[in-house]
Amino acid sequence: MYQKFARQLLGAAAAIGVTFGATMAHAEWRGWNIHPDGYPNTEGMNRFAELLAEKTDGRITLKMFNAGVLGSQPDAIEQVRIGALEIGNFNLGPIGPIAPAANVVSLPFIFKDMDHMHRVLDGEGGQQISDGMAEKGLVALAWYDSGARSFYNSRGPIVTPADVQGLKVRVMNNDLYSGMISALGGNPSPMAFAEVYQSLQTGVVDGAENNWPSYESTGHYEVAGFYSDSQHLIIPECVCINADVYAALSPEDQLAVTEAARESADLQRELWAERAAASREKVIAAGVQFNEIPDKAAFQAAMEPVYAEYLAANPDLVPLVELIKSTD
Repeated sequence: MYQKFARQLLGAAAAIGVTFGATMAHAEWRGWNIHPDGYPNTEGMNRFAELLAEKTDGRITLKMFNAGVLGSQPDAIEQVRIGALEIGNFNLGPIGPIAPAANVVSLPFIFKDMDHMHRVLDGEGGQQISDGMAEKGLVALAWYDSGARSFYNSRGPIVTPADVQGLKVRVMNNDLYSGMISALGGNPSPMAFAEVYQSLQTGVVDGAENNWPSYESTGHYEVAGFYSDSQHLIIPECVCINADVYAALSPEDQLAVTEAARESADLQRELWAERAAASREKVIAAGVQFNEIPDKAAFQAAMEPVYAEYLAANPDLVPLVELIKSTD
């Protein structure tokens, strides 16, 4: 009798503590997403909110704030970590410097292709990354696609590492990305994404790297007309929840929240594939010169110093890197 009452009391306390303004019967969470209406991630997160209410019989609802209206991605990551927001849809790139395990996905050529990334993250590899993130206040409930990043530039096709030598290439602000370009003989230029178009147009940089939808939607294809399918980075996104909020849930609600997130990921991945195919078709029709890279072995070999430096600083992550590489 006492144990039953204690469980009921604990469940009620968790419901009260999940978020400000929650009641014993209902918790309303707030979620952050940087993408606009109609974008695959936004559709996925909206579906997550619907499924969350359904699977918890209305005990937990989620109000999504899309298009970055609650602040920048770095700010939102911190808000979820400290519990000011409960949910966020984040790219693992900016999480990597916070949680070393998440930085594994930013190692160049760590994934063979998109399907390989899915097999890793939907299995033990993804669980290990989520466990590492949880130590920093974030639990990854599910993994969204953000495509494979490839090189594009205004000079010519990239087929071998020699074609990168001397190029000024914009990268995101992460030492692994700068190290990748340097290892290929290029000159990395970290800068804000909003500055890339003008920098390409004026020659401040010769090229950049990104996925098909970003290359198309930003108009970068207008000023950098060579797209080379290196797929050197396949960086997923997470549907993340504050670790304390997640721990306070009952096992039944933890399962419901996780199932809702993973089902939303099925929709997001489907919509992402459609969006990427449409973007690719559009820019090639506009005259972009696209090329495959038949053999990536030379690129992968050039990354050995990048891996060595990363693993020297994070020796405990050697098994995770080996797990990813050995996953069929």
